[in-house]
Amino acid sequence: MNLPFSSIHKLIDSLTRSNASFALYRQPWTDEPLLVLQEAGGAQTVDGMSGLNGKRGFLMAPFKPGGKHPIVLIEADHCAHGWESISDLLAQYAQTHAAEIPAPPAGPLQPSAGQEAGQETGGQDQKAYAEAFGRFIVPLQQNTFQKLVLSRCLHRKLPEGFSPLSTFVNACNSYPRMMISLTHTPATGTWIGSTPEIILSGHDTQWHTVSLAGTMPMQGDTMPDEWSEKNRKEQAFVSEYIRKTVKQFGSKITEKGPYTARAGGLVHLKTDFSFQLKDTSRLGDILNELHPTPAVCGLPKQEAYAFIEANEGIDRKYYAGIIGWLDPQGDTSLYVNLRCMKVEGSESTLYAGGGILPSSVLEAEWEETRQKLNTMLNVL
Repeated sequence: MNLPFSSIHKLIDSLTRSNASFALYRQPWTDEPLLVLQEAGGAQTVDGMSGLNGKRGFLMAPFKPGGKHPIVLIEADHCAHGWESISDLLAQYAQTHAAEIPAPPAGPLQPSAGQEAGQETGGQDQKAYAEAFGRFIVPLQQNTFQKLVLSRCLHRKLPEGFSPLSTFVNACNSYPRMMISLTHTPATGTWIGSTPEIILSGHDTQWHTVSLAGTMPMQGDTMPDEWSEKNRKEQAFVSEYIRKTVKQFGSKITEKGPYTARAGGLVHLKTDFSFQLKDTSRLGDILNELHPTPAVCGLPKQEAYAFIEANEGIDRKYYAGIIGWLDPQGDTSLYVNLRCMKVEGSESTLYAGGGILPSSVLEAEWEETRQKLNTMLNVL
């Protein structure tokens, strides 16, 4: 994917510093970006997942909805597909909203040579993670939980000349298998993400979700397929939860997997679930049951949800939430917001997590999160 011409490039970057609400995203295995732009005002906030029933727009839901981090829906006042249409739309928007758009930042749009964010180092982050791991592993070994997901965040100064749009395009070109997004609303701030995990997609009566759990790094250009017992158990926990949830709403359920699927420099165990829905007016109810899946939370679900909030030591915000296009009368493509970062001022906060079982080993889990954080570090 190429960048649009300079004036539109600068305009998109400026919109991330405005009160506009928009989502620029690219679906897996496509080259054309899509833009959803709200005409005015902050994105609509929704009370609870079930409040999404019958609604249409671009969704950003946090890991744990609440007053600080509401469920937001960017209204589709303007939609465009492809850089040419996006450029035309934004040129018109800039004319009618000139007073609301900040001047573009001075300096180059792309990072200068030698200004890359670099790979992660350890230090205090590793110490904090080890302490959190200790809090998580004890109740797992006591059989209080079958699985917990432990996440962490990494704070990074943005490189000189950082451009949100350049980072979005770099991610599109680096990760063709993933859904790439650049979103901004006054309520959520600016997020850039690259996620491989569908939580709900489909149209009419044909619908789809996935179980994605278990992680290994790529071996050069070779996909490894010798999975450990720990990874297989983790995948089985998530699949069973998805299976039970889908049965509550759908019929004619079919499964494919588990199989090895690549996501950037990592591979995961994946199972596809296809099913039929007679009534698409209750997509919010389905999301309420699916989210958060054991892939980002744990089992038992509600107890794990509360334990993570009390013991993880970070605020996940919109990491491990839901992101994507919601349309009960058309095509829906919703993803779990993984491999993402929040951009705020001159800093970024990157997020990653991994499933913890009683057999988990601290050093291996730390390394898994390091590999996942590199997904976004590599495109900064």
